[in-house]
Amino acid sequence: MASLVFVTGGVVSSLGKGLSSAALAAILESRGLKVTLVKLDPYINVDPGTMSPFQHGEVYVTEDGAETDLDLGHYERFVRTRMSQLNNYTTGRIYNNVIAKERRGDYLGGTVQVIPHITDEIKESVKKAAEGYDVAMIEIGGTVGDIESLPFLEAIRQLGVEYGRDAMFIHLTLVPYIKAANETKTKPTQHSVKELRSIGIQPDVLLCRCENEISEEERAKIALFTNVPKKAVMSALDARHGIYEIPMLLLEEGLDDIVIERLGLEVTRDADLSDWEEVVDRMRHTQHEVTVAMVGKYVNHADAYKSLTEALHHGGLRSRTKVKILALESEDIEREGVSCLADADAILVPGGFGERGFEGKVEAIRHARENNIPYLGICFGMQAAVVEFARNRCGLEGANSTEIERDCAHPVIGLITEWLDASGNLEVRSEDSDLGGTMRLGAQECRLSEGSLARQLYGREVIRERHRHRYEFNNHYANVLEKNGMRLSGHSMDGTLVEIIELPEHPWFLACQFHPEFTSTPRDGHPLFTGFIEAALAEQKSAPAAEVASL
Repeated sequence: MASLVFVTGGVVSSLGKGLSSAALAAILESRGLKVTLVKLDPYINVDPGTMSPFQHGEVYVTEDGAETDLDLGHYERFVRTRMSQLNNYTTGRIYNNVIAKERRGDYLGGTVQVIPHITDEIKESVKKAAEGYDVAMIEIGGTVGDIESLPFLEAIRQLGVEYGRDAMFIHLTLVPYIKAANETKTKPTQHSVKELRSIGIQPDVLLCRCENEISEEERAKIALFTNVPKKAVMSALDARHGIYEIPMLLLEEGLDDIVIERLGLEVTRDADLSDWEEVVDRMRHTQHEVTVAMVGKYVNHADAYKSLTEALHHGGLRSRTKVKILALESEDIEREGVSCLADADAILVPGGFGERGFEGKVEAIRHARENNIPYLGICFGMQAAVVEFARNRCGLEGANSTEIERDCAHPVIGLITEWLDASGNLEVRSEDSDLGGTMRLGAQECRLSEGSLARQLYGREVIRERHRHRYEFNNHYANVLEKNGMRLSGHSMDGTLVEIIELPEHPWFLACQFHPEFTSTPRDGHPLFTGFIEAALAEQKSAPAAEVASL
């Protein structure tokens, strides 16, 4: 039976529960324990798949195709465990499961209530996710005191009683510094723990988010008023050198020792964070710098492209290159032209949905193609690259995606049902469906063509990457695009779907239908992002020849 570590938050949101959970999991993993993580989200959406990136940030996709909270991306970047649909539950999903059981008659005509039916469903979900692991970290979204999170808090309170010494509670809270008074205030933390204790949960550890190290006096005061041992009241300072420093900071505080002692875990070795130290060293001591223009639709929201921005930074680690991301709204390019791309050493167009800003992406891609600027397109960025090439290189006037223009003259991108009938003939159909759960999702294999850039970067013939999209390359246009210089270098295993395109005559131009950012990690990087950043460095006009040659 796995030991359970529950992580809750108080005072304000966005304190870093997900990062703290992932960092602690990384330490425990380095000590020989098998660790998994679970995110319990209070919102009523069944999953974040139809939520706006402006509200929720990115939707992270797991191997098995679950659309999940972005914290699962942090989990996978910090630990070797791969997440699945078992690692993220929302209020909507829990209620959906319970209502489905009620409709089937599983409750034998009984009155279905929050307690015990909803809380039992939450508990069973946690237990199922924890099976086969030594430790399961359970993060509760939101903050203590929110109405939405009360069923989850009641469920973990019950689990705490059931598991006894095999469960513990870590509470992440804010200890603000009031500059005008030159004082650090412990009262918000006291009230947050009081709220937590009022529903029956006594924290075992307090992680105090603060600007300055908590003094011994303040630590003792917090311990006294919260009934938490002084040694378990810990400072959680901002990481000076990035989020991948957090495991080292928590190790210095001795958090792993407290968890192991409290749960009575048997460990095989001391913590070895040398790989994380190497990551931080490479991020701190860079030798080069490149600027990547990311032309997107949601760049004003910091979390909308979270995995992507992390993957770009990972891409620079091997060559000790600092990646400066120039975030540009594609609509600005539509209004002002491509002059804003003048300082870019490389251009990336990420995924997205809908017609807003599409033509700006197409113009950015044309600028990259015609000026030999390294280009990486992801999902929508591949589809836009196909449209641009069809229009401006193949002379297919009116070429477009049917997502953007339903009745376009040349639907080079469309729903597979729009261009492929049973005989393989082009057949445009009009189909309406719910937006949720209608996409190609999750990890699928792709075969790479011999001699292609993609094959060179990956170093193997068959790869496995994660998808999240509805629209596909229209195979009826394959011949005309290939005749004009485009290489279709990656296909689904049955050869039906185009997964990667390249321009061999260009120094570095590659676009893929899948999302490689979801499988990029700081310790391992990702072939596409590493190759992209090194191509940007090689093409950088100001880079000394000796430095370029050293790559």
